[in-house]
Amino acid sequence: MLPLLTANIRKILFVCMGNICRSPTAEAIARAKAQDTGLALEFDSAGTIDYHQGEQPDIRAQAALERRGIDFSGIRARKLTQSDFAEFDLILAADEQNLADLLGRCPEAYQHKLALIMAFGKGSTVEVPDPYYGGSDGFERVLDLLEEAIDGLFNELQATY
Repeated sequence: MLPLLTANIRKILFVCMGNICRSPTAEAIARAKAQDTGLALEFDSAGTIDYHQGEQPDIRAQAALERRGIDFSGIRARKLTQSDFAEFDLILAADEQNLADLLGRCPEAYQHKLALIMAFGKGSTVEVPDPYYGGSDGFERVLDLLEEAIDGLFNELQATY
């Protein structure tokens, strides 16, 4: 499912399960790339569960981003709220389960805003794997995938502006 991108997209929400690995990483990457490209966009991230509410991103995710010169300043885990569906113009899920959770909660009027983030990637990868239970190499793979997808997203958004 790929939403129609229009010039009206100003606020983008990234969603994963706990909001400490994939979605805050996507948010941090998108913030950095938006500054570099001059796109006037707002970003946030959320989790489908509240287990890590208020926590900083996983230390391994922070380390991986720091090695690439990107920081997580101001990002704290939060749970998705019902108002997010109305507030954000585009809501991008890390994997199929997150997307299914979103579809189950999202009013029908806003379901056109939902997609997998990797829908904007160049390759055949459909989901961003959850690196939480693995080693640091998993966080590097997540970074590679998210950078690819966000580059693709921004290329499409720039074409609509």
